[in-house]
Amino acid sequence: MIQATGLTHYYGPFPAIQDVTFDVRKGEILGFLGPNGAGKTTTMRILTGYMPPTRGTVTLGGYDVVEKSLEARRRIGYLPETVPLYTEMSVTDYLKYMGTLRGMPPRAIKARIDDVVGVCRLEDYRKTIIGKLSKGFRQRVGIAQAIMHEPEVLVLDEPTIGIDPIQVVETRRLIEELGKSQTVVLSSHILPEVSMICERVLIINEGRIVAEDTPKNLAEGLEGIERLEIEIGGPVTEVLPALRRIKGVSRVAHRSLPQKELYTVHVDPSVESGTDIRDEISKAVISSGWSLLSLQTVGMSLEEIFLKLTTHEDL
Repeated sequence: MIQATGLTHYYGPFPAIQDVTFDVRKGEILGFLGPNGAGKTTTMRILTGYMPPTRGTVTLGGYDVVEKSLEARRRIGYLPETVPLYTEMSVTDYLKYMGTLRGMPPRAIKARIDDVVGVCRLEDYRKTIIGKLSKGFRQRVGIAQAIMHEPEVLVLDEPTIGIDPIQVVETRRLIEELGKSQTVVLSSHILPEVSMICERVLIINEGRIVAEDTPKNLAEGLEGIERLEIEIGGPVTEVLPALRRIKGVSRVAHRSLPQKELYTVHVDPSVESGTDIRDEISKAVISSGWSLLSLQTVGMSLEEIFLKLTTHEDL
């Protein structure tokens, strides 16, 4: 559905993005993740035809967004980071106006307003002046205008920024519903948002793509061997050094919970293939007379993946 190739854009002498290449499949929800200033918004603006790249190309549904801009933009619904609202208009009047700008027939506009008001849960606010709405409901109106013309692709740039936690949850649910019938590109630096909604994640840092895969595959690729979360019944002062002495263990972290002692064991990436360190841990615990209450593998969280790829922090 979307094919971006070699996208590069300069603001003066400074490159905002460099050689950004990726694709988005039809019906997919893609998370575009990166810290502030990484190049997310610049990429979104290029995808939607808001501005051309310095170099590179984007096609949407087979149409080049620069050379066939109108054809491409007819297929895009866009919610920019700053929602384009006319605050003196009512919700219904604003949506009618946006439908007119999109070239929709009057009868189609009326029917579509009823549809998007229902989808975005704005039934009680149809006649409300937009300027009197909360930030969360303004976001919903912004999404409503983006889907008025039933676009094939929906591009959302930081859709939950600045809204309260309840509205964040509601907005996530709305995006998940929209993703059942449309291709969605979701730009965000909020990690739980991306991990809960998106099937695939693309991480950008300092203007370049640094990773692209499902959260699960990214975790496996970076970690190699998964970490172990272990609950052991035994004196912490003895358990910690015993775990650290086991061959193949690179690091052990400990935390105390009510009536529970938990240990996170990091496996050395150089440990021999086929070696199951869980067996060695079990033997060490049992031979010491302690209780092995639980042992499970744990992959990296999206937050850890993000930090590992965008900082020099040692996780």
